[in-house]
Amino acid sequence: MPELPEVETYRRFINEVAVGQTITSLDVHDTHVLAVPEDELRAAVVGRTITGTGRLGKNCFLELDNGRLLVLHFGMTGDIGAFRAAEDAPRFTRVAWQLSDSGLNLAFIDPRKFGRIRLAESAEAYQKAKKLGPDALQITATELHQKLSRRRVFVKPLLLDQSLTAGLGNWIVDEVLFQAKIHPERLGNSLTEKETTALHAAIQLVLTTAIAHEANYRHFPKSFLIHA
Repeated sequence: MPELPEVETYRRFINEVAVGQTITSLDVHDTHVLAVPEDELRAAVVGRTITGTGRLGKNCFLELDNGRLLVLHFGMTGDIGAFRAAEDAPRFTRVAWQLSDSGLNLAFIDPRKFGRIRLAESAEAYQKAKKLGPDALQITATELHQKLSRRRVFVKPLLLDQSLTAGLGNWIVDEVLFQAKIHPERLGNSLTEKETTALHAAIQLVLTTAIAHEANYRHFPKSFLIHA
């Protein structure tokens, strides 16, 4: 499943190839990945310019010049790509947006079709509607300690809970706990402030390392659990 590092890599790619471009057409090859009616999506995005990108946890935002957001969630197997000629479209392209100046098409790729494309009025509105916690790269050590200290639950499922902090998935949480030297079955409210600070530092270390390597796990430091 694409987790925060993968989605941040996708966001940077979109930022590079699509910001400043106008969406001239929308090609929907499979409506299963749409969380809004196709006609509504088409009306909202065609003719609109992509002015920026954003991300919250595992959700990628394309900011449009009408103030709305196109929200991409990649599910289990989602990816992003670009192509020019229709015959060069990546396999499993479910939706494509044609971009004005570059001649590129932006492709939403999803073999298993668990990803979703949505519209939102703002990042804040989307975060509230989906009950998402702070982004895992933005949460402070103090916030993390406050959230964990209220919960008599194993720390691993707590960190996987997107309402506590958004963006962490299974392998990241395993790596974070390994780096912080905290057993996954410790209760959240049993962690000392020192341990939570170490946990927060491990979250930052694992995420920034993964992003720096564009989520290519083979290039991670040998000290990482993922190589075990």
